[in-house]
Amino acid sequence: MRITIQGARVIDPASQFDEITDLHIDAGQISALGQAPEGFVAAQTIDARGLIACPGLVDLNVSLREPGFGRKGSIASETRAAAVGGVTSLCCPPNSRPVLDTPAVAELVLDRSERAAQTRVFPIGALTKGLDGEHLSELVALRDAGCVAFTQGLAPMKSNRILRRALEYAAGFDLPVIFTPLDPSLAEGGVAHEGPTAARLGLVGIPESAETVALARDLLLIEQTGVRAHFSGLSSARAVDMLADAQARGLPVTADVAMYQLLLCDEDLDGYSSLLHVMPPLRSSADRRALRQAVQAGVIQAIASHHQPHESEAKRVPFAASAPGISSVEILLPLALTMVADGLLELPALLARLTSGPASLFGLPAGQITEGASADITLFNPAVTSEIGQHWLSKGANCPFIGQSAPGAVTHTLCQGRLVYQA
Repeated sequence: MRITIQGARVIDPASQFDEITDLHIDAGQISALGQAPEGFVAAQTIDARGLIACPGLVDLNVSLREPGFGRKGSIASETRAAAVGGVTSLCCPPNSRPVLDTPAVAELVLDRSERAAQTRVFPIGALTKGLDGEHLSELVALRDAGCVAFTQGLAPMKSNRILRRALEYAAGFDLPVIFTPLDPSLAEGGVAHEGPTAARLGLVGIPESAETVALARDLLLIEQTGVRAHFSGLSSARAVDMLADAQARGLPVTADVAMYQLLLCDEDLDGYSSLLHVMPPLRSSADRRALRQAVQAGVIQAIASHHQPHESEAKRVPFAASAPGISSVEILLPLALTMVADGLLELPALLARLTSGPASLFGLPAGQITEGASADITLFNPAVTSEIGQHWLSKGANCPFIGQSAPGAVTHTLCQGRLVYQA
C-alpha cells in the first residue's frame, strides 16, 4: 500500500535530519521525504500535523516467553504490545523452553513472529546448549538461522576456561556476544541492592561487586580474545566507569540499560512491592544518576525495556519469593520521554538511544528514516499526557508504572510499510 504521512516533524537521529515534512511509503519502503515521487498516488494519507515521526523503536531485550511459557506471554501478545509502544524491531533472549539453542527453535520463533505480523523479531541464540555453561551451541548454524547475537544471560559458565574458548570461537566468526555481568556466588540468595534500604527492610542484598567482579573478568577476556561484546542491563556507577575506561582503550564494547533503572532506585522498595523485584536489582540513587550520565555521554548507546512479562501468581507472593522482572515494552517510549520532560536529554538524543543506537550495535536493518529504508516508523504526540495501563495488551501486567501518567502517546506504528497500530 502507498501511504503518505503529512506534516510530521520527522526526526532521524542517524542522519541528524529534523524537519517538518511529508513522508511517502511504497512497497514497504520509504520512497521519498518531502515532495512525492512522480506518479505517486497514496492509497492512505495520515494527517500527522503536530506529531513526531521517528524511526520505529529498536528494543534489544524483549522476552516473548514462547515457546514454553504460555502463561506469561506469547509471540503474538508481546509483539502486539510492542507495536502499540512504537517498537518495530526487537531482540528476544534465548531463555525459552526449549532454550533457543538450535536452528529449529530459532526458525519456530521467526515463523510465529512472521505470522503475528506486528514487529520484526531478531532472535538471540544461547551461547551454550541449554544454557548449561559447558557445551557450546552451534553458533554458526544459529547465525545462519537468523540469530544476531549470542548470550548466557544470567546463566553462569562452568568455568572461565570454557568462557574463554567460547569467546575465541565467536571472535573467529565475528559473532557478537552479550554479557549480563553478575557473579553468581556474590549474588547468591540476594534480591535487592546491598545498602541501607535492604538492611532496613530485612532483604538479602546483592553487592555492587557482584556486577563489577564479573565485568572485570569479562573485559579481560574480551581484550584477550577480541570478541565483539555488548553488556546488557548495567546497573552500577562503578560498572559504567569500567565500561568507559574500556571504550577509551579501544575495546569493542557497547552497552544498554533497562529503562526502569533510569527511573527507579532501591529507595522505591519501601513498600515491599514485588513489582519492583528485578535482576540485576534496582541500585542506589547515585547509581541511577551515573547511569543517566552514561546515557547522556553515549557511553551507554541504547535504552531497552528488558521486558519480562509474568503471570499474576508469580508476583502475588512476598518480595523475596517473587519472580524478577517488569512488563514494560508497550510503555518504553512514554517512560523514556520523561527524561526529556525532566531536562535530562534532548529529544533527538533520546530517540538515538531508542532507534539508531541499538540498531547499530548488532547491525540490524532498522533505526533510520531515509529513502530506500524499510518503512518502520513511529508517530507520537508529544503534547499529550497518557495514563499507563488504560489499554494494556501484554499478557503480563507486572508493571509498577500502571496507573501513573507519562508524557506523550504513540498514535501510529508502521512496520515494513504496514500500519500495525493506530490509536
